[in-house]
Amino acid sequence: MNILIVGSGGREHALAWKISQSPLLKQLYIAPGNAGTSQLGENIPVDGTDFEGLKKIVLEKKIDMVVVGPEVPLVAGLHDFFDNDPQLKNVKVFGPGKEGAQLEGSKDFSKAFMQRHDIPTASYHTVSTAEEGIKVLSSMKAPFVLKADGLAAGKGVLIIDNQKEAESALKEMLNGKFGNAGKKVVLEDFLSGIELSVFVVTDGKNYCLLPEAKDYKRIGEGDTGLNTGGMGSISPVPFADKAFMDKVEKRIIRPTIDGLSKESIAYEGFIFFGLMNCGGEPYLIEYNVRMGDPETESVMLRIKSDLVDILSSAVDGNLIQGSVEIDKRTAASVIMVSGGYPGSYKKGIPVSGCDEVKDSVLFHSGTINKDGQIVTAGGRVISVSSYGKNMEEALTVSFRNVSKIKFEGSYYRKDIGFDLK
Repeated sequence: MNILIVGSGGREHALAWKISQSPLLKQLYIAPGNAGTSQLGENIPVDGTDFEGLKKIVLEKKIDMVVVGPEVPLVAGLHDFFDNDPQLKNVKVFGPGKEGAQLEGSKDFSKAFMQRHDIPTASYHTVSTAEEGIKVLSSMKAPFVLKADGLAAGKGVLIIDNQKEAESALKEMLNGKFGNAGKKVVLEDFLSGIELSVFVVTDGKNYCLLPEAKDYKRIGEGDTGLNTGGMGSISPVPFADKAFMDKVEKRIIRPTIDGLSKESIAYEGFIFFGLMNCGGEPYLIEYNVRMGDPETESVMLRIKSDLVDILSSAVDGNLIQGSVEIDKRTAASVIMVSGGYPGSYKKGIPVSGCDEVKDSVLFHSGTINKDGQIVTAGGRVISVSSYGKNMEEALTVSFRNVSKIKFEGSYYRKDIGFDLK
């Protein structure tokens, strides 16, 4: 098969790494890709929201399957674009259509979906005016959770302890702080516990459970400071034992898949369940309609099955339930970021030492090739991912190799996995 991966981050590099191992693969293309993906296939400088540009690639390169990495093209309707074009009708597209993508594209839609299908989640109210929102906040207890309804590049969730500050933040959101994403705001009760990420591949009726992971969003050690796209991840998660995961499947995953089917929402793709473990009981915080980043950089290391076969089967509607073989080893990913991230940071800084790394897999996020030199092109730059017989061993390998990679202003968290020890 000729396969096109849409996206340019660490998630897409990890997908490319796994897909490139399949005997079913003939040629791999990535649009637009990064310096790392160029070692596994051909990068083509077309953005994921350029549907006509992607169509041109698909026709020129005789693409058999498109794997969509990020959420934005899915929410914008890339799958529907392919389905509605007679020239593309025979191309498989892995990733939900626009309707299914609303599970991530609209917090209000997803919370209502959870409620309709009795999926355990925090109580919520959706508001569209400050007056309505302030009235709701006055009936809630701190801390207050405010979520922009639409996509806000991972920045649309605020947790605020003070009611007056929450009211002020609500007004800013409704007045355009996050653009159109904040036209409606979901106000949600706060859930106390420890988070984890659970992933499935589904054809809309059956699903395959992938390895779970724990990611670390805060820039500072001890989970302090600003939220980022993610500073590292661990898989497996120690507390996600069989008893806990049985609850997750029975109460959250199965009702979600059945709900999609009952509502006639076609869905062939990944579903990311952002969960909270509240004293041993799983609650659903949010859906994502793609793999997480940086969780993918750990999860892909632990999938032993042929990923291309799994994805292709999902698109064809004949996915075999529970058909994924999992590596029992631990995988740990540590993200190296640009100085100043998640605030302002420099780009174009030379990166060295990648060829000195041993016993780890490097997944590039914000890099490009410039005149034969790898340089930074984003806030998150490189993920160093490693195996180990346990978390400590896997992290030791990753940290050892992080020290070999050099670029001016580089930073990483030294406490990934601290809350799992």
